[in-house]
Amino acid sequence: MKKIRVFLVNVGDRPRVFQLVTPPLGIMSLAAYIRSKFSAEFCLVNQKLHNLSNDALVKMAVDFKADVVGLGALTSASHKIPYITKKLRALLPEALLLLGGPHVSAFEEKSLEGNAAHAAVPGEGELVFEVILRHWFEGDGLADVPGIFWRDKDGTIVINPGRMPFIQDVDSLPPPAYDLIDLPAYWKRQSMPPIPRRRYASLFSSRGCPYKCAYCHRIFGDTFRGHSADRIVDEIAFLSKTYGISDFEFLDDIFNLDRKRLMTFCDLIHSRNLKTRLVFPNGVRTDIFTAEEIEALADAGMYFASFALETGSPRIQGLVRKNLNIGKFLKNVEIAVRCGVYANGFAMMGFPTETEAEMQMTIDVACGSRLHTISFFTVTPFPNTELYEMARRQCPEKVAAIDYADMEYSGISINLSAVSDDTLYTYQRKANRTFFLNPLRMMRIVRDFPQPHLLPFYLPVFLRRASKGLH
Repeated sequence: MKKIRVFLVNVGDRPRVFQLVTPPLGIMSLAAYIRSKFSAEFCLVNQKLHNLSNDALVKMAVDFKADVVGLGALTSASHKIPYITKKLRALLPEALLLLGGPHVSAFEEKSLEGNAAHAAVPGEGELVFEVILRHWFEGDGLADVPGIFWRDKDGTIVINPGRMPFIQDVDSLPPPAYDLIDLPAYWKRQSMPPIPRRRYASLFSSRGCPYKCAYCHRIFGDTFRGHSADRIVDEIAFLSKTYGISDFEFLDDIFNLDRKRLMTFCDLIHSRNLKTRLVFPNGVRTDIFTAEEIEALADAGMYFASFALETGSPRIQGLVRKNLNIGKFLKNVEIAVRCGVYANGFAMMGFPTETEAEMQMTIDVACGSRLHTISFFTVTPFPNTELYEMARRQCPEKVAAIDYADMEYSGISINLSAVSDDTLYTYQRKANRTFFLNPLRMMRIVRDFPQPHLLPFYLPVFLRRASKGLH
C-alpha cells in the first residue's frame, strides 16, 4: 500500500461563554495507532484552537493533499459538517471522508444525512479505522466493515451489521501522538472550567464504565479497561521530560474504579520521585472513594477535582440510574477539601418529572456541601441514550424541536421537568445565588483557588448564571 496522507480534525467553534480548548486526545490516539500499522503522514487540526473558519480548514486539507480526511465532532459542532464535507468532495474528489466522535455515536446513520461524507464510525475508533483504510485502499469498499454507516454509489445510507470488538489490552495501544500537535499553544487557552490556565498535558488512562447512567452514551462500553499504573506513570514521566511540565489532567470516565490501580499509581509517583500536580476535571465517581484513596491522590499531587452530584433527589437518582450515595458524596467532598483539594461540582436541573421540591433538594445538598464551586446545568437529552427515549415518550414535541447547533458547553434551552420554564430558570438562578453568595464560601474560593488572580475572569460567567440561569 502506498504512503497515505491522513488529515484528522477536531471540529468545533469556541463556545461563547467559555473559550474551552483542550488537546484533541481522540484524533491523537487514532493517529498514534494508525501510524503503527501503515506508512502514513499526518496533519492534526483542532479547529477550536485557532478558531479556524470552515473555509480555512478545507484549504488546509487541500494544501496537505489529503488521501483521508477524518472529522470528529460533538453534536454541538455537527452543523459545520455539511459545508466542510461538500467543499472537500469538490476539491478533493478522490479523498476518503470519514465522520467520528460523540456525534456519530449519538445519531448513528443519521449523522450522514445532509452531508457528503463517505462513512461514519461510531464508538471506539482505532481498530475499525485500520480496517476501513485497508479495505478502501485495497479496493474492497466498505460493505464488509462491521458496525459502520456508509453511503453507496447511489447515495443510499447503508448500516453494516455487527461491531468491531473493544480493545481489551489498552496498554497495547501507543501513547497519543503529542508530537503531532503544538502543546504549548494549549497553555494559552482555557481548559476545563474553572481550572486556571497552566502548562499541562491531558491523559486518558482508562476506557469504559460499568455504571449505566441514563444520560450517558457509554461510547467506550460498559466494561472498565484501564491502562496499568506503570503505563500511566511512564507517560507522565515522558511528557514531563519532553515538555518540562508537571501538571496533568485526567479525562477518564471513571479514573477511581480500580482501587489497586489507583494506589499503585500513587506509590509509583513517589517511588519515581515525580513532582506532579494532578487535575480530575470530570472523571471520578465520588461515592466510591475511600478516605485512603483521596489522601493518596492528594499526596501524589491532586489539587483540583470535580465531583458530580447531578441531583439531590434520591428519586431522581434512581430514575436516571446514577444511584449516587449522597451521604458518601458529601463526606468524600469534605475529605478532599480537608486534603487541600479545590472541589468543583456538577449538578443538573430539568430531569423528566422533576418537581420544585426536588430542585430544592439539589440546591440544599450543593449548598450544604464543602464544594468550592459548582455548575447547575440544564438537563440535555441526546439520541441513543435512555434519557432521550424517556424524554421522547414524555414530551415528544420538545425533543423534536431541539436544535443541538444552539448548544454551548453549558447546555441548551429545554425543560423536561414537571415545572414551567420560568420556574426552572428561577431555581437555577436561586441555586447560583444561594451557593455563591455565601460569604464563607466566597472566602474559601479566594483562599483556595489555585490562581486567585484569575478569579475576575470568571465574574462575568457568574453574573450571567445568577441573572439568567445556566442553559
